[in-house]
Order: sequence, then structure tokens, then C-alpha cells
Amino acid sequence: MKTLILNNQQIQQKINRMAYEIYENNYDAQKLVLAGIADRGYTLATKLKKALNEICSIEIELLEIFVNRENPIEKKSTKELNTTNLSNNIIIVVDDVLNSGKTLIYGVKHFLSIPIKKISTVVLVDRSHKHFPIQADYVGVSLATTMQEHVSVEFYEGNDSVFLV
Repeated sequence: MKTLILNNQQIQQKINRMAYEIYENNYDAQKLVLAGIADRGYTLATKLKKALNEICSIEIELLEIFVNRENPIEKKSTKELNTTNLSNNIIIVVDDVLNSGKTLIYGVKHFLSIPIKKISTVVLVDRSHKHFPIQADYVGVSLATTMQEHVSVEFYEGNDSVFLV
């Protein structure tokens, strides 16, 4: 049984609010790097970039990073990062759902060897079942769920939704 948590309009409202929060906290930046964790995190980062471009003139670079969710230490699918473009910038790591924190913390790990100004995290849904010492700086919605429940984020052009399964 699926329970609708957010419909397309509500998701867009959350994205717009998070874009304003990001802009408020980084209004004096020359450039922001949105690093979306493949696949749905990158889709969310793309939507955030569009919302940010509508409200500010900060240069936004979009980057897709890969984390093997079953074995995050394995780097077989991670593309090489162009550290020249990323040095001394603000990095914002984006994912769809924060559950245990494992995927997000390994996503942040990609940038720890680069001299950066600041690193932040964004998630559409925070489930608060953290096993790793990471939290989202920008959150669309926080849900109190049981460990047996699953949050499904579905991005379909014009028909995005979040379900509790």
C-alpha cells in the first residue's frame, strides 16, 4: 500500500523554498556547485539549479556523483572530479532521501581532499534514522517513519511524487 506524502506541486514548493534558503545562505558567492548523487539526487539537483537560476545570478555548476549504495567504499563507477573547477567553491551535495546517512556521507567524501570554502547537504525527505554522523542542511520535509517503511521518490516530468510504502 502506498501513501502519497508529497504531490508534484508540493515538491516544487519544497524545491523553491530550499532554493531560497540556499541563496540566503550563499548570496555573496560567485559560484555554487550542486553535486547530485546519481540518480534521483542528480534529478533533484537539476530541479534546484533551475529554481536557483530563477531567483539569483550566481553561477551554478551541476555535477553528478556516483555512490555504490551497497558497497560505498568501492569507487568503480565514480567519475574523476575536476578539482581545478571545484577548488575554493561552495559545494552542495544533493540526494533525494536521508535515511541512515550512509549514501550522503560517502557522497560528501568525494570532496574532502579538495580545498573548498564550504560544503552543505540537501535532501528532499529526511527520515531521521541516522547511523552516520551527518545531517541535511536543507530539508524539504522531515518524516517520522518506522524502519520497516520505505520512502519512494518518483521523478516523472510534470508528475513528481513522494510515497510512503
